[in-house]
Amino acid sequence: MVKYNIMMKSLRSTLASVLVLFCATQCFAQSPVHNKDNKISAYQYMKKLNSVFDYVEQNYVDELDPKILYEGAIKGMLDAIGDPYTLYLDPDYMRDLNDTTEGSFGGVGLSISKAIESTPEKPAYVEVASPIEDTPGARAGILAGDLITAIDGMPTPDMTMNDVLAKLRGKIGEPVTVSVRRGTNMNFDVTLIRALIEVPTVKYGMIGDTGYVRLIQFTPETPHRVQEALDSFEQNHYKNLIIDLRDNPGGLITSVVEIADKFIDNGPIVSTKSRLLFENHVYNASKAKTLSSTKNKPIVVLINRGSASASEILSGALKDNHLALLVGDRTYGKGSVQQVIPLSEVDGMKITMARYYTPSDTNIDKIGIPPDVEIKFPDLTEEAEKAYVEMVKDNVIENYLAEKGKLSEKEIAAYAATLAKKYPLEERLLRRLIRIQVNKTEPSALYDLDYDIQLLRALELLERKDFNSMVQNAKTLKELQSEVQLEEEK
Repeated sequence: MVKYNIMMKSLRSTLASVLVLFCATQCFAQSPVHNKDNKISAYQYMKKLNSVFDYVEQNYVDELDPKILYEGAIKGMLDAIGDPYTLYLDPDYMRDLNDTTEGSFGGVGLSISKAIESTPEKPAYVEVASPIEDTPGARAGILAGDLITAIDGMPTPDMTMNDVLAKLRGKIGEPVTVSVRRGTNMNFDVTLIRALIEVPTVKYGMIGDTGYVRLIQFTPETPHRVQEALDSFEQNHYKNLIIDLRDNPGGLITSVVEIADKFIDNGPIVSTKSRLLFENHVYNASKAKTLSSTKNKPIVVLINRGSASASEILSGALKDNHLALLVGDRTYGKGSVQQVIPLSEVDGMKITMARYYTPSDTNIDKIGIPPDVEIKFPDLTEEAEKAYVEMVKDNVIENYLAEKGKLSEKEIAAYAATLAKKYPLEERLLRRLIRIQVNKTEPSALYDLDYDIQLLRALELLERKDFNSMVQNAKTLKELQSEVQLEEEK
């Protein structure tokens, strides 16, 4: 009898399995099988997707919230593209994005990117595109190119971009610890206190007879602030101009076009190209908007790895028109245009709609813009890297300042010389690190001529008698890319 019951139970289980398999087969039977002779249409893929959604919702062992399936499907679809700038924006992300657009939010002040795919050979760490000036991230000394390997102990390769933003942003005044990797051997933790992040735009002032303007981000307000700077320089009878785009992560294309038009009097400033006709557009310069005060002025544009997107549009436009000399490091290389598409009142998606091209018809995506004059901050030796990590971990500078209070420039130099005896680092770098900590509660200085070798080189170049010929003889981005292609074909 027991044996009979067991057999009957097994039979019922088998029949149930067959029935479920039959139902599942019938459910998806209308979806064609993909093979060489039968290409599935987009409509047929949508039918399959709808069938899977309905079947899982109705037949999964536990009752499911349809929102979970919806968000998972959207995330998976956009992640499958493999474009780090195309992603689903959940309600938290959309709220943060709106805060950023409006000009302020609670966070640490880092512009970041993250690869979609993570492998053991190349983990998808969070990469710092640029620190935002006068924010906890910038004051802590985090640099463009740094990798965030963990946030509060959670490895970032296992996190989505939404997870990362949720961790970094939060209540003002609360701490968050990020694990930073710099180069190959430098690994250290930094605890940041979240603050109100106000999106900055422009800072400016005179350095002798040179007007110096730092564009921090391209917002709707930036062109107006740039005009204020140029008006101020004209009142001070400036002879030269330095436009500092270092660590500028970009912003609005309309903003950068309006600024470029102050210098370029004809021809294209930037063009966007897409398979969609309405996304193809050429932004041309207008002679009526070009400022007479900028005509024939020697101009240097400072760039680095943190210069991205709209920063590359401006530097590329000035370079291709032979109006400025680019000094510093190769830029980030973001040559694509995204739009935020609301999916409801609370969520949306960001999708790449086009690529932009410089006046010489060149796209710099994943390539960047090389400087005409390369000036790199020196790399640390292996010994110096270890010393830097040790100094950061031990909070040496912070502890000293807690005891001594605010230091004068003379005292900063003396303390740097003392530190150099224990930590084999350049005194110029040590002075910089001390100065950052001394002034961490104040707005950052407009410039640091003691440390900034790129700015010093720019000032030297502007004094050269052959400066204008250097600008005119500099190759356009099209010419540079053509040279690279010829070399690769050899």
